[in-house]
Amino acid sequence: MTKQKTFTGVVASDKMDKSRTVVITSREKHPLYKKYVPKRKKLMVHDDQNTSALGDKVLIGETSPISKRKSWVLLEVLEKHQG
Repeated sequence: MTKQKTFTGVVASDKMDKSRTVVITSREKHPLYKKYVPKRKKLMVHDDQNTSALGDKVLIGETSPISKRKSWVLLEVLEKHQG
C-alpha cells in the first residue's frame, strides 16, 4: 500500500467549473550559497462540489489522472479567505 501525497496551498484561481489552480510554496536551501530560496508550484486541482474560493487555504491529495493536467483532488478547505 502506497501513501498518498498531500500538500497545503492557496487557491489562486477559481474561474473554472469543478477545477481550481492551487499554489504550493516552499523554501529550499541553495546548494552553493546556502541561502533559502522560495519555490512555488501551480497545480490544477479537482473540486467536485465547488467548495473552495479564491484565497482559501486548502489541503490537496494525489489521485489518478482526471484529465491532462489534473491529477490532484481537493480533500478539505482548511481556512476560508477573509475579505
